[in-house]
Amino acid sequence: MTALPAGLTTGTYAIDPSHSTASFTVRHAGIAKVRGSIAITAGTITVGDDLESSSVTAELDAASVNTGDAGRDAHLKSADFWHAEERPTWSFTSTAIKVDDDDHIVIGDLTINGVTQQVELPTEFAGTAKDPFGNDRAGFESELEIKRADFGLTWNAALETGGFLVGDKVKIALDISAIKQA
Repeated sequence: MTALPAGLTTGTYAIDPSHSTASFTVRHAGIAKVRGSIAITAGTITVGDDLESSSVTAELDAASVNTGDAGRDAHLKSADFWHAEERPTWSFTSTAIKVDDDDHIVIGDLTINGVTQQVELPTEFAGTAKDPFGNDRAGFESELEIKRADFGLTWNAALETGGFLVGDKVKIALDISAIKQA
């Protein structure tokens, strides 16, 4: 049993979509990075008596993608990539939490484009705070890298100079603020 980080108390925390972000970075044409975000619409962090008995669930809205370019966003929502009309929700459900020295790793099933893969999210506890409205909040941060092809996201275009338009590796960053429920 691994003790909870200082300040984190047992209970159910609802992820606050208005103060949480999921962002991504992927190589474009092998020379630049495209950055974007996807809205986190719901989620729950259940903190048990120890980290191993805790759990996380989250849902994201594939149609909310924002890369700063409406044409690219429409292409990402299309059948070439995410099939956002048919598969509008991405999800994550933890299956375990392990601690390795000072590292906390949330292991779980990530579903994108209707394909589920197990991933590991190295997670940092950012602390707790009471907001001006009396809510007890907890903050968490995580970064991971996935391969698009593992989720059936294989659309690409060959470049005249060699290589491909869209990189296979996608870096995902999560910044989570969660409110403790009564």
